[in-house]
Amino acid sequence: MPVLLEMQGISKRFGGTQALERVDFSVDRGEVVGLLGENGAGKSTLIKILAGVHRMDQGAIFIDGKPVAIHTPQDAQRLGIAVIYQELNLTPNQTVAENVFLHHPQRMNGVLGKIGILDHRRRERETAELLAQLGITGLDLQRKVGELSVAFQQLTEIAKALALDARLIVMDEPTSALPDDEVEHLFDIIRRLRERGLGVVFVSHRLNEVRAICDRVVVLRDGKNAGALPINEATDARLITMMVGRSIDNLYPKRPTTPGDIVLEVQGLTRHGIIEDISFHIRAGEVVGLAGLVGSGRTEVARAIFGADRIDKGIIRLNGKEVRIRSPQEAREFGIGYVPEDRKAQGLVLGMTVGNNVTLAVLRQIARWRHIIDRSVLDSVAQRYVHELQVKPPRIDLPVESLSGGNQQKVVLAKWLAADLKVLLLDEPTRGIDVGAKAEIHGLIDELAHRGMAILLISSELPEVLAMSDRILVMCEGRLAGELSREEATQERILALASGKK
Repeated sequence: MPVLLEMQGISKRFGGTQALERVDFSVDRGEVVGLLGENGAGKSTLIKILAGVHRMDQGAIFIDGKPVAIHTPQDAQRLGIAVIYQELNLTPNQTVAENVFLHHPQRMNGVLGKIGILDHRRRERETAELLAQLGITGLDLQRKVGELSVAFQQLTEIAKALALDARLIVMDEPTSALPDDEVEHLFDIIRRLRERGLGVVFVSHRLNEVRAICDRVVVLRDGKNAGALPINEATDARLITMMVGRSIDNLYPKRPTTPGDIVLEVQGLTRHGIIEDISFHIRAGEVVGLAGLVGSGRTEVARAIFGADRIDKGIIRLNGKEVRIRSPQEAREFGIGYVPEDRKAQGLVLGMTVGNNVTLAVLRQIARWRHIIDRSVLDSVAQRYVHELQVKPPRIDLPVESLSGGNQQKVVLAKWLAADLKVLLLDEPTRGIDVGAKAEIHGLIDELAHRGMAILLISSELPEVLAMSDRILVMCEGRLAGELSREEATQERILALASGKK
């Protein structure tokens, strides 16, 4: 029997960039295939060709051994192909049931279907049946999707794909915003889909998750096939070498440090109902990890220190002196920078160039005569940090939205390096970026610490927190649940504190 999907010799060029060059890819019924590669390797382009968003320049696509033409998303839908993107394609103000049948309203025609009246009871009944196939019962189908957690929004997307009779489901970074318990729940659902004979493409940068759920792995590098492996042969070392073209000897290049004087001190920081009585300090040259489950208040602590959220009470001291920080601008003036977890929405101005983004935090310093910007100085500053952080391509005139995720994150970091900081707050600094860029950013964090910067590192990836931190603070339900030294910290101890256990 022919395989479910086969893509042969797929090529695609955008202007002067060859995004894909003669790429082969296949998925069979009841198979979960991991699609790996660095940011910019061609994964997104391949997915969008399959989804009908882009047209290939060369190649052929076969479904059940028969050649097919996919020119539009509707073509893909008719062929039973569904893509669940990292930015979910849902309407937040509509209910679960309305979203599930959003693109298939004709299936819900009732007695008066000829004049377009929908059978709402049938829609809810069939939505409940689809969710039951995924092991989900008891979900209020009248709730607006925007009120649901990311995990339940993803389930809505999967149910929507099943409503369209999808035979192949592509999941693009589906776990990037999920806590560990919800990741395992998603894996249970993927296993159910596999048992039903669906093909699943699983795109992720998290190698441990790829090994946990996939049957086979296909790796792209620079728009070409770099190799494929059965999952029992897919070690970290082999996958990393295939992805980046070289071995990465140390993903976490943390060197021993001797912390200096206290730079940042927080005492009794409170925002009622959000965070309560948060107290800690960070010394010069020290990386302090802040761990906890999603919703524990980690991000809210960073935003409060940075002046992005008001606080009800508490004291912040810099180098022993109490300061009042009422806005991000004031935080910047005190030498505090913040790399937010959502770089696209909060860390960058996507329509602006790389150079303009890098210099956003230092415009006052390089302005002359009534806020007139000296373009040559701006370009010089931008070029310096683009070179120092090895942003690729190393051009300051490109729109930042054209860069890969890892290089966009480097631009966010470059913005704050140019600002000459004392304190850097990092919220999920390596989320959604490939292993090569991740190693580079870890190296940069280590270098900044050795230069004497005080760093707060927030991350959902416990291996990252354990490897890069000198001390680890753990939050639970808006409060600090405990502190662990580097020597005594383990994943088990962090999780125990994060879940409220002593």
